[in-house]
Amino acid sequence: MSTRPRLTLIAAVSEDGFISRGQGVPWDLPRDRLHFRAATAGKWLLIGRRTYEEMLGWFRDHTPLVLTRDPAFVPPIGKAVSSVPQALDLAAAARVDEIYVCGGSAAYHLALPHADHLLVTHVSTRLGTGVAFPKIETPPWRLVSSIEHPADAENALSMRFAEYQRA
Repeated sequence: MSTRPRLTLIAAVSEDGFISRGQGVPWDLPRDRLHFRAATAGKWLLIGRRTYEEMLGWFRDHTPLVLTRDPAFVPPIGKAVSSVPQALDLAAAARVDEIYVCGGSAAYHLALPHADHLLVTHVSTRLGTGVAFPKIETPPWRLVSSIEHPADAENALSMRFAEYQRA
């Protein structure tokens, strides 16, 4: 029997809890993109269908699992899954040690009860409205590291890379 892979949610979130205004990422932060790429390099990614379609072209060394309600959907790259447990089972059968959930909001909300780990870039801006990231409650989540990055010539907004573990 295979061991269940670790499930990590990775997201960039505004001060008021939003990941988007409805389509795409609402900020251009090269430092956060590098952080995302470094964390997810070579990993399996669990992604909602709309986010998957927005990210086509990003999947170099990733194995995307597309969370969809459409049983006829066949992604051009990766595999379709109908639930978070199905994604975990597929990864366990392939002896994958970790899956990263990369959005959108519905995927994050469905995955959070199964998650072990969160990598959140807290972006110093308020969107006011948009697509929400699930609230990070303490407990069960415990902050284990936090690194501040001020705005600079390439990154118009300051940000904080935070890592949370399920307590």
